Amino acid sequence: MTVTNDQVRLVGSRWVDAELAADVDTLDTLASDDFRLVGPFGFVLDKQQWLDRYRSGDFATTALTWHDVDVREYGDSVITIGTQSQEAAYKGSPTNGDFRITHVFVRESDRWVIAGMQLSPTTFAPPPRPA
Repeated sequence: MTVTNDQVRLVGSRWVDAELAADVDTLDTLASDDFRLVGPFGFVLDKQQWLDRYRSGDFATTALTWHDVDVREYGDSVITIGTQSQEAAYKGSPTNGDFRITHVFVRESDRWVIAGMQLSPTTFAPPPRPA
């Protein structure tokens, strides 16, 4: 592994820990000011909306792993594609499952921050049965 790979994986590990702890202060420092999250159903959250889910208690994560991560470096940007396995709930509704997750990391001065995330479901509910 390269130094950049190790640094990005460390930021990813800190992100997982902060999500589990609903640690808004750490999440705030790990994300760029213009951070965006594209959720598994196509919604887009800016940084404040993403953080507000934790501040309000609307989103709670009880288990989270980031695994099978492929890291590709492009100068001052890194793209990772991995799997996010989670047990979580939004306003009490379960959002459990495995999601393919893409992170965009950018170098800001001497540190790596998360500029974006996009989640895609890896499994889908079966289609409704005909009436």
